[in-house]
Amino acid sequence: MVSKNLGSILVIALATAGTLLTESNAIYAETGDLFSKAQAIHERVITLDTHVDISVDNFAPEKNYLQGLDTQVDLPSMDTGGLDAAFFVVYVGQGPLTQEGYETAYRTAMDKFTAIHWMTTNLAPERIGLALTPKDVHEIAASGRKVALIGVENAYPLGLDINNIRRFADRGARYMSLAHNGHSQFSDSNTGEIREGGMRYGGLSDLGRQAVEELNRWGVMIDLSHPSKAATLQTMELSRAPVIASHSSARGLEENPRNMDDEQLMALKSNGGVIQAVAFRSYLNGKKHSAWQAKYDEILKEVGAEMAIDIVSDRRQIFMMQPEQRSQYIESIQPAIKRANELAANISEPQVDVADFVNHIDYLVDKIGIDHVGISSDFDGGGGVLGWDDADETFNVTLELVKRGYSEIEIEKVWSGNLLRVMQTVQEVAQTIQREDKLKGLSVD
Repeated sequence: MVSKNLGSILVIALATAGTLLTESNAIYAETGDLFSKAQAIHERVITLDTHVDISVDNFAPEKNYLQGLDTQVDLPSMDTGGLDAAFFVVYVGQGPLTQEGYETAYRTAMDKFTAIHWMTTNLAPERIGLALTPKDVHEIAASGRKVALIGVENAYPLGLDINNIRRFADRGARYMSLAHNGHSQFSDSNTGEIREGGMRYGGLSDLGRQAVEELNRWGVMIDLSHPSKAATLQTMELSRAPVIASHSSARGLEENPRNMDDEQLMALKSNGGVIQAVAFRSYLNGKKHSAWQAKYDEILKEVGAEMAIDIVSDRRQIFMMQPEQRSQYIESIQPAIKRANELAANISEPQVDVADFVNHIDYLVDKIGIDHVGISSDFDGGGGVLGWDDADETFNVTLELVKRGYSEIEIEKVWSGNLLRVMQTVQEVAQTIQREDKLKGLSVD
């Protein structure tokens, strides 16, 4: 199968051969019981992906998630793969720390909130519902509908007004990261390890420390996936509620600043939080991915030359483009991508696959325990591996977990139980803080 995610194909290697599901069918003749067991478990548990990026372009009457889109996630693919729930992400890239930058980012964030609400209230309320609590997740899933939740990637749109945290919570935000790729007004980013000349604050800024308190107060899970190591450790020290890493894997297996090292993992365990292992090729096995990607890049360059299509020489240039420019560029090279995908089936180097992904789950479970590990894809944000490169391949993750001996109870925990437990605790902590505020005579209205 070839991924529908044409944009992220420039960042990741795409699956071009048969999926692991197809391979599993071949095995089925010998291990039918195993396959059947996995199918039954997959149907019973709530499968929850904590990080799916969206574009507002896909929330229109003529083009939307009810259709088969050129994206890794839509409702038909969720149906096919048995993906029950997903956090749709309100993401805004890091911009200048100016009033103009904040105002622009705020408008962008609001557009994404509006799009998600429109999908669940106007477009297809009979097929997908917006969940604000763990109880909502269970009730919506039990009704046979898909579940939408909202996460915020990068607190930059909040500007300097800490009260915007409550406004975002009221719009449905149930987790938020204080930084993304670049230092925000709240926190250093992990990017300080590899660029930007180091850190800005040595972790959290003063405003970031206030933000931790406000996120606790309004029941929003704090996401540690992009802030710097120092910022994550400081956040866990300050937070009265457990935290999450919405899409990170284990640095003990792959040295990447987007992954969490053992010190962070042990702090996360003590905090009661959960790390959502992410199916992102370079975070799982960078050496393996780089070898395959180099071959793919050669093919894409050759195809581009034949078609007289200009292909940028360094994929990092794509991230430096403005959103409109990036969209135009990706659209312009789609014919070359389509042809390169066909030819990529001949690449001999192995691709990062579901087994590599579950290796990280194994490591995390061994290190901090089954109660602190979950699952995410980062679909349409660069995520996807061979065998889980689209929502319609979600079953393959469950199958690999069953093959490795995970029980149904354990699989339920990593697919959704752990994350929903943290979400429930965060909301209970918020209620406690609000009661304390009332006793102090502070307004919580």
